[in-house]
Amino acid sequence: MSPDDPPAPLHSAPLHSAPLHPAPIHPAPLDTGGRTVSVDWIDYNGHMMDGYYSLAFTEATDALLDHLGLGAAYREQTGSGMYTVESHLCFFRSVRAGVRLRYSSRLLGVDAKRLHAFHRMTDAATGDELAANELMLLHVDIATERVTPMPPQRRQAAAALAAGHAALPVPPTAGRCVAMPRR
Repeated sequence: MSPDDPPAPLHSAPLHSAPLHPAPIHPAPLDTGGRTVSVDWIDYNGHMMDGYYSLAFTEATDALLDHLGLGAAYREQTGSGMYTVESHLCFFRSVRAGVRLRYSSRLLGVDAKRLHAFHRMTDAATGDELAANELMLLHVDIATERVTPMPPQRRQAAAALAAGHAALPVPPTAGRCVAMPRR
């Protein structure tokens, strides 16, 4: 690995696809990997640039989709995939080069065509919450770019994970919108 190569994610291989008949899910966020922040990700203020938060959360999304059997292998096999149609990022603490990140993910909701996902980014050494990302994803036929229902077994796997996550408190920033305070 040369200094110009991006840092490797903490998860070295995709998570296995969810079973067709998922086992009961314990109510805990899913560990979706992490990485060490490269100096190349740092801006002139000495902090991680905004765009790299999105890239890091994309790694978490990919791991979540792989876990559900809706990742890259699914796209290759079916010609369908999950498209992000809405994303909201909240920044809580500055992130500097060399910090080891951890991602955890939850499904807040599932229906025939959508996944409502929520990711947390923490400092692996301290556990401090650094950022959060809330997403709405749609199941899309890539050839037609039309929204289509997920296959029943994939939807069932997602629904089982969401049911386990429903036992957890709703994240405080979930559903938040950008707005000026009213006075």
